[in-house]
Amino acid sequence: MPFFTDMHRKGKPMKKSKKTSAIISLTVTAICIALCIVLPMAFHAIPNAGSILSPMHIPVLLCGLTCGPVYGLICGILGPLLSSILTGMPVSAMLPPMMVECAVYGFTSGLLFKIIRTKKIYLNLYISLIGAMLLGRIVAGIARALFFAKGTYAIKIWATSYFVTALPGIILHLIVIPTLVFALMKAKLIPNQIKDE
Repeated sequence: MPFFTDMHRKGKPMKKSKKTSAIISLTVTAICIALCIVLPMAFHAIPNAGSILSPMHIPVLLCGLTCGPVYGLICGILGPLLSSILTGMPVSAMLPPMMVECAVYGFTSGLLFKIIRTKKIYLNLYISLIGAMLLGRIVAGIARALFFAKGTYAIKIWATSYFVTALPGIILHLIVIPTLVFALMKAKLIPNQIKDE
């Protein structure tokens, strides 16, 4: 105990234990899963907000970027599932492709943010975010074409629904999510990549 006290007095920060980091990650993941339920309800008053703004994608991508790929994957699966069960959004027909899409978002954003090191935090973050958003849309489109809407799904429908209609949401995500990640870094709730590099 005196050793840690002396370190603190000398201005040397104590490292967070793995247990503490896991608790923080679990807490942030639980909050993000809750937001997957709350945000679609909050946006429900706006016509077609789900397809235009994709509010559920925000906490899933945020979870991946802040907690890592495993927690992002969990959030991407449980968020849409619990939201569908508790609120009916997304509807049952849309749930499987939504779970696939969100799972890819959560996992890929977390994985890319861990491995990409350009020495520029903004670049790391945007490469991870955009990469996850693109891969999630591609995988979800393939899943729809092969499994969930076989024979009725076309590339034009995919491009329209995932890029044209969703453009306001894409812009919103590119503004809001990095802002939230930096805020969490500043609050020291997640590792600061600027110091790590």
